[in-house]
Amino acid sequence: MDAYDQGERGHPRAPGPSAPDPSAPGPSAPGPHVAPRTGIAALSLRYQVGVALALAVVAAAVCVHLGMTFLHVAPPNTVTKEHGQAVDDWIYPEFEQNWKLFAPNPLQQDISIQARAEVRDGEGATVTTGWYDLSAEDGRAIDGNLLPSHTQQNELRRAWDFLVATHDSENRPVGLRGSLSESYLRRIVVLRLGRDDAVRAATGGGGAVERVQVRSRTSNVPPPGWSREKVSTTPSYRELPWWPVPRAEAEGGVR
Repeated sequence: MDAYDQGERGHPRAPGPSAPDPSAPGPSAPGPHVAPRTGIAALSLRYQVGVALALAVVAAAVCVHLGMTFLHVAPPNTVTKEHGQAVDDWIYPEFEQNWKLFAPNPLQQDISIQARAEVRDGEGATVTTGWYDLSAEDGRAIDGNLLPSHTQQNELRRAWDFLVATHDSENRPVGLRGSLSESYLRRIVVLRLGRDDAVRAATGGGGAVERVQVRSRTSNVPPPGWSREKVSTTPSYRELPWWPVPRAEAEGGVR
C-alpha cells in the first residue's frame, strides 16, 4: 500500500503519528516563578541609602519643629529659660502662635491702629487729613481671602507691639530700640497713606507728607450672651505725638 491509505471515497489519508522515541529526552520541568522587583526594592543599594537618609532628615526636622513649637507655647520652664532665644529664633516670624499651652485664652481686646498726616499741597498750604483706620484696611484685605499675606496679618500689629514694648507710659522711647520702633512704624504709616487716594488728592500732586500722627483705639470684646460678665465697651485711645517725616521718606511714600 502507498504512503497514504485510501479512504472510503478514494481520498488520501494522512499518516498517523509515529511512536515516540524512548531515547529522546523529555521536556524539562518549569522552574519556580520569580516576580519582577518593584518599588524601592528595585532601586540599587545607593539609592536606597539616599532615600533612607532623606526620610531621616525630614523626620528629624519635623521632630525639631514640634519640639520648638511645644516649648514656645509651654509655660516658662528650665529649658526655655536656658534656650529661650533659640526657640524664639526658630518660631518668629513664620510660626508665631497667639495662644499658650494650658492657658488658651483668646485676645479679649480689639486694638486698631489709626493715623493722620499733615501734607503740603502744591500751593504751599498745609492740610491736616482725617484719621485713617489702617487696621480696618488690613481686615478688609483678609476677610474672605483664603491666603492672606503675612504683611496683611502681622506687619502693622507687630510694629505697634514693638513700639509699645519700647516706650514708657508717656510715649517716650526707651533706648535705641525705642527710636528704631518709631522709625519702623512711621515708614509703614507713610507708605500706606501714600497709597490712599484722599491723601494724594490733598497733596495736589506737588506736595508731600510733612508729619504723621498715630494712635491706637482699644475696645473690649463683648462677652457672649450666656456669660454674666460685664465689661465696658467704651473705646480708649493712646495718641502718640506728631512725627516729622524726612523728605526722602515722604517722597517715597506719596507719588
